[in-house]
Amino acid sequence: MGRVAKNLIKLLPIVSIAAFFLFWQYFSGFYSVTLFPSPLQVLTALFELIERGVLAEHITVSILRYLAGYILAVIFAVPLGIMFGYYPLFHFAVDPLIQVLRPISPIAWFPLAVLWFGIGNAPAVFIIFLASFFPLLLSTLDSVRQIPPIYFKVAANFGAGKGAVFYKVILPAAFPGIMVGLHIAVGTAWIHLVAGEMLGSQSGLGYLIVDSRNFLRTDWIIAGMLTVGIIGLVIYRIMQMFEIFIKRFWGVES
Repeated sequence: MGRVAKNLIKLLPIVSIAAFFLFWQYFSGFYSVTLFPSPLQVLTALFELIERGVLAEHITVSILRYLAGYILAVIFAVPLGIMFGYYPLFHFAVDPLIQVLRPISPIAWFPLAVLWFGIGNAPAVFIIFLASFFPLLLSTLDSVRQIPPIYFKVAANFGAGKGAVFYKVILPAAFPGIMVGLHIAVGTAWIHLVAGEMLGSQSGLGYLIVDSRNFLRTDWIIAGMLTVGIIGLVIYRIMQMFEIFIKRFWGVES
């Protein structure tokens, strides 16, 4: 493939984004601003939210809630997943409970979250925790179970203790699977953060979107939605950089 063709391929994402905004601009002409604002009107609304300081405030609140729920899920789910994967008897004991709770959508927990924690940060953090916990737990568990038994036999032959087996065998071998769970949990947690803030909060990006609906500010709604999408993309990229860093640390990737 020639250099010109490669450069043209690199431009494809820009072309698709430009086409998206052109279609958006075209179809918005058939509706009033209150129903379907144009990209320029949404951009104006975005700057309006920035100038008022509203957007930064809601973004800060949402990210803090997101980090709290996600980090809590990592703290609990990854060690439990490793333990259940390494000790099949524990997994056998709790698997029926996991299989019953796992399919329940975090959205279904909203009424209980509000009853238990009231209005504020806690119910949103709880929903994010639930949305992250099971994908992380199951991916970690499965990745540990997939480690070839020969790894443990070789480690035993070299006289490796439990700590060495954990740091030198289990973590590096299970890391790709754990990262898959972290990636999945990043997306699901961010999606459910917005949903959680729509119900049980008085701040955050989800609340901004719902509150904008009450004032018929459709341009603010879409500006809030775009902000959610952009931040989700940034978080995903940060996770990719973290994964590359860890792989290089363990010598998996140069």
